[in-house]
Amino acid sequence: MGAYCNEDFTLPSLNGFASSHNLRLLKHVHDNVHGNIYLDPLCVKFLDTEQFQRLRDLKQLGVTHMVYPGAVHSRFEHSLGVYWLAGEAVERLKNYHGLELGIDNFDVRTVRLAGLLHDVGHGPFSHMFEREFLPKVINGEKWCHEQMSAKVVDHIVDEHHIDVDSGMMRRVKEMILASSEFPQRNDAKEKCFLYDIVANGRNGIDVDKFDYIVRDCRACGIGCSFEFQRLMETMRVMGDEICYRAKDYLTIHKLFATRADLYRTVYTHPKVKAIELMIVDALLKANDYLQISSFIQDPSEYWKLDDTIIKTIETAPDEQLRESRDLILRIRRRDLYQFCNEYAVPKDKMENFKDVTAKDIVCSQKNGNVLLKEEDIAVSNVRIDLTRGRHNPLESINFFKDYESEEKFPIPDERISHLLPTSYQDMIVRVYSKKKELVAAVSEAFENFQLRTYGIKAQVHATPEKKKRRT
Repeated sequence: MGAYCNEDFTLPSLNGFASSHNLRLLKHVHDNVHGNIYLDPLCVKFLDTEQFQRLRDLKQLGVTHMVYPGAVHSRFEHSLGVYWLAGEAVERLKNYHGLELGIDNFDVRTVRLAGLLHDVGHGPFSHMFEREFLPKVINGEKWCHEQMSAKVVDHIVDEHHIDVDSGMMRRVKEMILASSEFPQRNDAKEKCFLYDIVANGRNGIDVDKFDYIVRDCRACGIGCSFEFQRLMETMRVMGDEICYRAKDYLTIHKLFATRADLYRTVYTHPKVKAIELMIVDALLKANDYLQISSFIQDPSEYWKLDDTIIKTIETAPDEQLRESRDLILRIRRRDLYQFCNEYAVPKDKMENFKDVTAKDIVCSQKNGNVLLKEEDIAVSNVRIDLTRGRHNPLESINFFKDYESEEKFPIPDERISHLLPTSYQDMIVRVYSKKKELVAAVSEAFENFQLRTYGIKAQVHATPEKKKRRT
């Protein structure tokens, strides 16, 4: 692949017309999105560890490949993509501003390393492990993959005796946590704009999204008209934050709109959610025996947990795992939880909305031939937004008129187009029957719940009679 070189070697940017001689000294991989990705020696030390290589066994989109067969790409290739884009972004800022920002090689290597390592704390099946499984087994304790990434980074350094500056690693962890619920960023620090590159907690525009939006669209066969290159080429730093040209306002809106569209059509596809609900149930039934949730307590054990946990359950002979095995077998045979119906929460009800539960549906059942139980029903409360909940993410972004101007300013929606959305979040309630023969009863109870809650049937159409009769 290429020879390693000394630690002080500065990775040249292709935009800077790097010599082929320097590039030949670097290890490189060919990526199907970004082409050749050149790896600096420090990052190679982290990449060539079992903790990082684990990302090969974590699919980027969890179980989505069971609906979109091409979505088999992994967290490994995504992490390489973010590494590359993070380096390109900081190099472009360095080249554009010259000595003005004081960006040095230490900064460049730190941002690249943060891009490479930002996802090493992810659990099996993408966000499902963190958002659906763990909340049911850790009794209110807060946990996020960014925090685990920071712990795994420390473990890698200690386990493999990587000689790296402690200040660099502190900043790497701060950059990883910048957009999480537990940011450690201190705005009094110098060069705060560097923290906006990998995981932007300020306004959500970061190279993590640049990579996964393009990569996921390609893998799923969905067209992508968003061009991150335009933003990369025109961004500049003003007042210690990354700003964008005013004329690129709609390009940024397309970034968030494309992300929301992926959530609606791919990430939260009704059948994808049905499979997720089944895997969560399988993991819950296996948790006491396999102690799956205990892995999050120790980064030296956590790296052993990946998507292959399903194969472990599926092939184990233990009687304690029989119920979990049966659920996985149902998935293999496409005997999925049956989607009954869904509705979008009315705008005026969103602010005080509370997640709908199986108990809510059971309590809405009227007298009938079938007596539903909570374990017969699965409910998925889906939230789709433009990264900032009910708020417009573009309100947090500052723009500049042209390259000669020194003034930054926000742009309100009404100054751009009346066709842009006035609401920035959807909440969708979906109900599934775990047994085919109960579809009709569950569907009726769900309709009764809507009538009791809103006075109307909020669902767009009735559950098809053919589905209700399925046995």
